[in-house]
Amino acid sequence: MSDLIFANGRLFDGLKYHHEHAVGVRGSMIHAVGPLERVREEMAVGGRRVEEVDADGGLVMPAFHDAHVHPLIGGLELRNALLTSCSSADECLETIADCAAEQDDSHGDSWFRAGGWSLDHFDPRTGPTAEMLDKVVPHRPAFLPSNDHHNAWVNTRALELAGIDRDTPDPPDGWIERDEDGNPTGTLREAAALLVHRLVDTTREEKHAALLDAQAHLHSWGIVGWQDALVGGYAGIDDPTQAYLDLVAADELTARVRLALWWDRHRGVEQLEDLVAERERLREAGLDAGSVKLMVDGVSETLTMAVDEPYLGGARCPCAGGERGLAFLEPEQLDEAVTALDAAGFQAHFHALGDRAVRTSLDAIAAARRHNGWSNQRHQLAHLQLVAPRDRNRFRLLGAIANVEGMWARYNTPAVQMVEPYLDQERRDWQYPFADIVDSGALVAGGSDWPINPPDPMEGIHVLVNRSSRTTDESDEEPPMRDEQGLTLLQALQAYTSGAAHANHQEDSGNLRVGASADVLVLDRDPFDLHEDEIGSAEPVTAWARGSEVYRR
Repeated sequence: MSDLIFANGRLFDGLKYHHEHAVGVRGSMIHAVGPLERVREEMAVGGRRVEEVDADGGLVMPAFHDAHVHPLIGGLELRNALLTSCSSADECLETIADCAAEQDDSHGDSWFRAGGWSLDHFDPRTGPTAEMLDKVVPHRPAFLPSNDHHNAWVNTRALELAGIDRDTPDPPDGWIERDEDGNPTGTLREAAALLVHRLVDTTREEKHAALLDAQAHLHSWGIVGWQDALVGGYAGIDDPTQAYLDLVAADELTARVRLALWWDRHRGVEQLEDLVAERERLREAGLDAGSVKLMVDGVSETLTMAVDEPYLGGARCPCAGGERGLAFLEPEQLDEAVTALDAAGFQAHFHALGDRAVRTSLDAIAAARRHNGWSNQRHQLAHLQLVAPRDRNRFRLLGAIANVEGMWARYNTPAVQMVEPYLDQERRDWQYPFADIVDSGALVAGGSDWPINPPDPMEGIHVLVNRSSRTTDESDEEPPMRDEQGLTLLQALQAYTSGAAHANHQEDSGNLRVGASADVLVLDRDPFDLHEDEIGSAEPVTAWARGSEVYRR
C-alpha cells in the first residue's frame, strides 16, 4: 500500500476550516497535516513511495458519520420496489404493479416486499387499503412498510395468512385499521405490523446481500461510520444482527459500526442481563453493541408523538393514540431503565419526537446522573420534532447529545404538514429548534434516519443551514422553517463528522489530525465557497476508510 497525500484542496479537519492544507496518510493512519510542501517533506522521510490524490480545488475533510440510520431496511428496500420517489397513491400502485409483473415468473407465491410509501398520499385517518393492493398484487402475500416504518400496508392474502380478521384484538401498542363493521382494511399501525411481518420470509442470504448493498450505498455518500439505530427487530423491521456477523465473518464490513440493541418495552430491567450478554457476544465477534434503543413515543404523521398539551381538533382530531399521543414508556419506567443502562455502561439512544417524550427522556438522564454520577455513556436523543424552550438548555446541562437529523428540519415533509393543523402556533414554532440547542453549548450529532430520508449528508447539512431543501425549480421553492434556527455551515459539518463520530464512541475518526484513522473524504467543490442556496450541490468524489478507498465517483 502506497502512502497518500490529499493535495490541492481546501481542508476542513472536523473542527476548523483551513484555506490551504494537505493531509498525509501512512497505512491506516493520518501521518501529517499542514501546508502541502511540509506534508510532502514529512511523507518523504524513509524513502517510501507516495501517491498524491488531487482534490482539484474541492474540500478535503473527514469522511461522514451517521448517528441514526437503518442500513438493513434501506438495503432491502433498494433490492425491492422503492416507493419513496412516488408523488401519489396512483404512482405507488403503478410502481408496485410494474415490480410485481417483473417478479411473477421468478418469485412464485413468495412474499412481495416493497417500502417507502407516504401516508399523506392516502387518507391519513385510514391509510391505504388491501383492496387497492389486491388489484396489483392479487395472488402473493404483500407486506409494504411506510416511509416512516410506523405503518404497514398489506393485501388480503397477507391478512389471511396471518389470521387477521374482525375478531383479532389490537396489540397493546398498536392497532389494526378497520371498517365500520370491524373488518381489517389493510393498514397496520405501530406494533400491529408484527402480526404480519413475523411471517415474511427474508432469508439470511438476502439480508447479507441487502446489508452489503446498503454499505456500498452509504459509502457512495461519503459515509464510513454509523450507528444502526435498531438491532434486535421490531414490528415490521428486520433484525440485522446476523447480517452484520456474516459481513464480519466474510471480511466485508468496511464501515465503522455501533449497534443499538432494542429495549423491549414489555419487559423491565430484568432484560439488562440479556443485553449485557448480547453485547459481550457481539464484542467477541468484532462488533460494538454499546448502545440501547428506547422508543419513547410514536410519530407526528399519525399524531402518536407524545405531547404535553392535547392536539387541537377535539372530537374531529384523528387521535387514535389519544389526544396527547402515545407514550410507550411511562416516566418511572424510563427513569429505571436509563439508570440501569447507564450503570451497566450502555449508551441510551432515545426515539423522542414530541415535547413530552423529549422531556421524559431528559428527565431519565437526569435520574441516571443522580443515581450513578456523571458518566461517559453519551446518551443521545433522536428526532426532536417538538422541543419546549425550557428543555433546550438541558442537553448541555445533562451532557445529552442532540441528534440533529438535517432532512427533517423543513416544511415539505409529511411529518410537519400532517401534524401542523393539530398544533397551535406556539408549538409549530417549537419544531426542530437546533440553533437554540447548539448555541447553548450542547453536543450534537448528525443523522439521516435512512431509509426514511435519503442518506445524503450534504443535503442534510444544506437543510440544517437553510431550514429548507435545495431546489432547482423556482416553482418548487420551499420557505425556510424558522430560519433563525439554522446552523452555520461549520456547525453543520461538525455535526456530521466529529460530532457523530463522538456520539458513536469512535474517537479516532471524524477528524483529520495526526494519529487519527485515515477516514477521508474529498468533495468535488468547497461548500465554503458556495452561496448558501448551493451548499447541497457539493458531492463526494472519493471516500477512504482506514486508508483504503471505499468509493470513487
